[in-house]
Amino acid sequence: MPVPDVPSLLLPVLKTFADGKVLRYVDTRNRLIEFLNLTRDDTQEMEPTGRYTKLQHHSYWATQHLLRARLVTAVRRSAFQLTEEGKRLLEDPPPSLDLDYVQNFPAYQQWQHNSKASVNSDGSPSANADPDAMPEEAVRRAFQRLEDELQADILARMQEASPKFLEQVVVDLLIAMGYGGGDAVRGTVTGRWGDGGIDGTIKEDALGLDEVYVQAKRYTEGNTVGESDVRNFVGAIDGANTTKGVFVTTADFTKSARDYVKRSSKRIILINGTELARLMVQYGVGVRTRKTYQLQRVDEDYFEAGLV
Repeated sequence: MPVPDVPSLLLPVLKTFADGKVLRYVDTRNRLIEFLNLTRDDTQEMEPTGRYTKLQHHSYWATQHLLRARLVTAVRRSAFQLTEEGKRLLEDPPPSLDLDYVQNFPAYQQWQHNSKASVNSDGSPSANADPDAMPEEAVRRAFQRLEDELQADILARMQEASPKFLEQVVVDLLIAMGYGGGDAVRGTVTGRWGDGGIDGTIKEDALGLDEVYVQAKRYTEGNTVGESDVRNFVGAIDGANTTKGVFVTTADFTKSARDYVKRSSKRIILINGTELARLMVQYGVGVRTRKTYQLQRVDEDYFEAGLV
């Protein structure tokens, strides 16, 4: 049978603690496999994120809800035991133990008040329910917040930079992305007035038989690059007898500009400010690594031989 969702696992998870023993997450999962007659395929089915199996994810959150309602308690880190309240509930269990039921316990309501957190209808945490996120998920969210802040900082700096610096950044970025074979020598900033809408070029081969032309416009937030600017860029590419171009702005493009590119016979890529900042972080342009963390997990196969 498929692994039940979080609400449907609340009662089965609670029953795994019925004998009063202290259980770790892995112990709970092993008992659920037996209680629910889960197959190996069932236990290996992954969450959409691909980070955890459904059994890991759903049983974790079911345990968390029971913990918040004080139906189970933590006796040490990641190890839990049935409480007196949990025992009373199992002696006369309700027909259905769902999220609404456990959230009516005073302890759960107190937890909600203290944390100001909430859960989705499927029992997973809402966007603001960080305090009790799975450790790896909490790290991922924290990393994403830091990266969002970094990208916002980079975009603000690019909007204040000189047009000449922006042109160089765009060429550096395209080289970092692999254009021109990643060889900086093949990237050139024209750096001159009246360049026909061309701010830089990338030679895609050693002889320069194929080139990518670049246009960069520094605008502040709220401004947009319109269709006429893009049309002039396409005209400059056509005049250079090539077919590829990258138009970058620190602001955004109008819908008509994007529609024009879709209709054009040229291969034009539009990169707005948000995408520019994201790509700079992704390809390490204008940023440096401050610290690296490694997330490790138990090698279940290694320890399986030691089970008795």
